[in-house]
Amino acid sequence: MRRPFVTLVRPCCTLALALVPAAVFAQTPPAQTPPAQTAPAQPEKPKEPRMSFTGNAGVFLFQIKPDQTAVFEELVGKVKDSLAKSDKPERKQQLAAWKLYKSAEPMGANTLYVFVADPAVKGAEYDLLMLLAEGLGTAAGTPENQELFKKYVGAFAAGASRLNLTPVGGPM
Repeated sequence: MRRPFVTLVRPCCTLALALVPAAVFAQTPPAQTPPAQTAPAQPEKPKEPRMSFTGNAGVFLFQIKPDQTAVFEELVGKVKDSLAKSDKPERKQQLAAWKLYKSAEPMGANTLYVFVADPAVKGAEYDLLMLLAEGLGTAAGTPENQELFKKYVGAFAAGASRLNLTPVGGPM
């Protein structure tokens, strides 16, 4: 005949087992730090422009892939429309002083566009893609517009070259 399984526990062990949970949960909690003092909200700093002019006039040279000139000109048209619709006075100034030329001579294997701002709005953003994104507002993040931005970025053969210009002497 089999004996039932019986465990004999000594009284001191029983007490120790009973106190283990109490010992575990009785540890002192970590010191609570007082909530951090929040500084008054600072006005958001305007972002530094990616492409701007510091001179009285300026020129950007854009090298565009020869088979992508229509795409680049589409981008320029959309940026001009965006500037025309903007509520910002500096955008209206930029548009009024903006001239874009297409060079008859290539730059290497690429088509050269010369962007002239005379007078330049000093410190204003002139990055075409940033200006377009500003004009689109929250719609710039839609999948359709993100594809459009990829298409526009693909038209550039190289980064833009910037020239800040200062007049010398009198009229010629």
